[in-house]
Amino acid sequence: MLEFRYDTQLLIEGKNLDEDTINEYFTHNFKGDCLLAVGDEEMIKIHFHTNEPWKVLEYCASLGEIYDIVIDITASVSESPPLKTGISTGIPRTA
Repeated sequence: MLEFRYDTQLLIEGKNLDEDTINEYFTHNFKGDCLLAVGDEEMIKIHFHTNEPWKVLEYCASLGEIYDIVIDITASVSESPPLKTGISTGIPRTA
């Protein structure tokens, strides 16, 4: 079974965004792997595997507007507990 179940992806639109600062914050404050935070001062793409995607969303929303939010279960649906955030994750993937 995978250690981090939720593949969390989103875009942050804002001003004076910094990839390095965001990467450092994730590294020091969130448990997870497969971090990708790339972009420029106005738009950053985030990809991160975690068990607490709501924390990622909260932090990213503090940086600017968040868009294109996708939270997918990285493990088999039968192996993973339901995500209890109140956030719609869209249509479940099928294998």
